[in-house]
Amino acid sequence: MAGPAAAGAFEGIDAEKEALWGFTKPQLLAFGVMLAFIVISPFYLYPVFLMKVLCFALFACAFNLLIGYVGLLSFGHAAYFGMGGYLAGHAAKVWGATPEVSILIGGFVAGLLGWAIGALAIRRQGIYFAMITLAMAQMVYFFCVQAPFTNGEDGIQAIPRGAFLGQYSLASDFTLYWMVAGIFLLGFLFIHRVIHSPFGQVMKAIRENEPRAISLGYRVDDYKLMAFVISAALSGVAGGTKAIVFGIATLTDVFWTMSGEVVLMSLVGGLGTLFGPVAGAAIIITMQNYLAEFGAWVTVIQGVIFVLCVLAFRRGVIGEIGRVLKVRL
Repeated sequence: MAGPAAAGAFEGIDAEKEALWGFTKPQLLAFGVMLAFIVISPFYLYPVFLMKVLCFALFACAFNLLIGYVGLLSFGHAAYFGMGGYLAGHAAKVWGATPEVSILIGGFVAGLLGWAIGALAIRRQGIYFAMITLAMAQMVYFFCVQAPFTNGEDGIQAIPRGAFLGQYSLASDFTLYWMVAGIFLLGFLFIHRVIHSPFGQVMKAIRENEPRAISLGYRVDDYKLMAFVISAALSGVAGGTKAIVFGIATLTDVFWTMSGEVVLMSLVGGLGTLFGPVAGAAIIITMQNYLAEFGAWVTVIQGVIFVLCVLAFRRGVIGEIGRVLKVRL
């Protein structure tokens, strides 16, 4: 098997620009700004709104790991997000698990589901791959409609927040926010580490030129499946965290429209960028929150903004900022 450096050659990584922990200097600055916002914002903004943004930001980052760095477009990521929410809610309410254990259970089950679906989906490419993921996600949706533990259309309600590590009560929104922020930062840094590892360089090589990666000796299907499982597991963690925050897990989180939302977040923010999904999630969730008074027109407004972003910001908001400043974000 060829060494990781061969795959890295596809991307043209400039090692001299690496600053700290794999971050370039612009990325390190952007991370500092994001971290400062996470720390300061709960003192000025509604914590529940911020927690929703962080949950969807992690979801979008997980999705971006698959499409932005491997080139695999999944239309079924709602299956992992929703299933993670259901399992976390069930574990917290019925099994009495602590919130962090419940979220890990949701992520683990979502990862297993991702492995089962990914093993089938990676056998095809392009639109066929996307349609398989969509079809399998719809099967998961109908399973959730019928499964006894999901309570059908009623969903799992009154999910207890519990106590972190069994010691620290999360009844307060402010206290819960710090746990959610910690989960998001751990997930974000984990994704960053994966991207900048030898495994991540092979992912980028597959995205840029899969036949050449095969010719270099890489077993690309194994790398694709591993990336799919990681993305699914992190999506499950995001869904489980959201279920704990709002105390409910419903069919909305596993429906195909949720898959569309995460695609929209990633495209608006910037595919293949580190901070793009975070910005995209913040933009979309803010629109949904502050434009709620327009009712069904929110969807129309989102569609118009999406079209404008595609026309004016071909690389997404963060991608275009990086292009203008000539840095990688």
